[in-house]
Amino acid sequence: MKSTAELVWTWQLGLVLLLSACQDADPPPADAAATDRSGVSQGRVEPPDVPGHWRMVRLPNQTQDSSVEESRDVARLRTLGYVAGSRAPGSFDAVTVYDPAQSYAGLNFYVSAHAPVAILMDMKGEVLHRWELPVTRAWPDMPADQFQGETKEFWRRAYLFENGDVLAIFAGIGLIKVDRNSNLIWAARNGAHHDLEVLPSGDIYVLTRRTRLVPEIHPETPIRMDYISLLDSQGQTKREYSVLDLLERRPGGELAKIEFRPEDVVLVEGDLLHTNTLCVLDDRAAHLSPAFAPGNILVSMRNISMIAVLDLENEQAVWGLRSPRGDSPQGANRAELVFELQHDPQIVAGGNLLLFDNLGQEGRSTIWEFHPLTREVAWFYRGTEERPFFTEFCGTVQRLPNGNTLITESENGRAFEVSPEKEIVWEFYNPERAGEDGQFIAMIPELWRLPPDFPHDWADSAPAAETSAE
Repeated sequence: MKSTAELVWTWQLGLVLLLSACQDADPPPADAAATDRSGVSQGRVEPPDVPGHWRMVRLPNQTQDSSVEESRDVARLRTLGYVAGSRAPGSFDAVTVYDPAQSYAGLNFYVSAHAPVAILMDMKGEVLHRWELPVTRAWPDMPADQFQGETKEFWRRAYLFENGDVLAIFAGIGLIKVDRNSNLIWAARNGAHHDLEVLPSGDIYVLTRRTRLVPEIHPETPIRMDYISLLDSQGQTKREYSVLDLLERRPGGELAKIEFRPEDVVLVEGDLLHTNTLCVLDDRAAHLSPAFAPGNILVSMRNISMIAVLDLENEQAVWGLRSPRGDSPQGANRAELVFELQHDPQIVAGGNLLLFDNLGQEGRSTIWEFHPLTREVAWFYRGTEERPFFTEFCGTVQRLPNGNTLITESENGRAFEVSPEKEIVWEFYNPERAGEDGQFIAMIPELWRLPPDFPHDWADSAPAAETSAE
């Protein structure tokens, strides 16, 4: 470990200090309202006495100002007791846009922050199968005071096997495996969080975390140490790698700029990196650099706005990219690569890198596709004034086989598919609502499109696969 003098954080972390379910921390008080960097309230009032993670739904043609004003009205109503409660999901349209000719038809698998559930549905929004298991059934002997805030109330990430088994993460607590009938197969209390990947061998890579005191970084504040853990198919740990240690064994360049200031360690409550993505590389970018060799691990570190490639065999970081700091002057149609508090980097066909940028431009999120070495932008999506796109936390992106891009706008409870021409060809809103008028929507941490031939004859309802645009 480096000395404290060498570990000096050079970035300002004001925005990083925001806490959310995606940060595995206690949520703000129910009547708290977040502010953007200009100090304007975003009206993030939450319904009282409703488990899970909820936000005011933002619909098409609804401006930021109108959303804020409505949230203030809701805040007033809350004092009169008119907001609590839930409304039947069937009262709302789930799939609001569906163009069968242009969308990539398949099965949609997602987790919803209203409960510890995963759902499989078709392109029209019909639920085919559902899994659910509360944290108290996974670890019945675990003391209640060890469950972290709202992270015990829903699954942060899930993975579906072809036989109907599911892996699911209770963020900061552990990883579970259930069968198609939601019966518990095993539970590993390993501090799993954010992301996992299943290898062809059946082994599992998963992000895990342990909190410990590291005097070299800070003498009093415990550090949340992120690990890449390798598990066997039964959830037993075979090996683990400290992300921070791998970053310290770095060849230079962008990676040499990772430094920490003790005072900022306190401000982020020891969450130095907040690693939120783990992606095992294939050969799609291997021609660009040895750093992108198959088997290396691409990670995203939210709290330092950086992505990196880790070579686990040689136990070192071999590539890194950190965004320029500060707001970009670009407009909605300008393509100048900048990202902040990002999620879900991945390599797509041809070797470009696809990235979900949460806050690179104030008030907007952006999907970037760019060359990882030259940083040349090949494509981006930023929404429009009529159909804005913004999520402060979480968010996923998936390049589909037909060239379309599937995006999860997590905090707005929305997932949508856009064509290369940036036309929305499929759109889904979480039907799980709360509030007297359904004005609150449950967050969707992630939604993934499975291929149309994904085996699901075990599902409760299994209609024939639809034909998609090629």
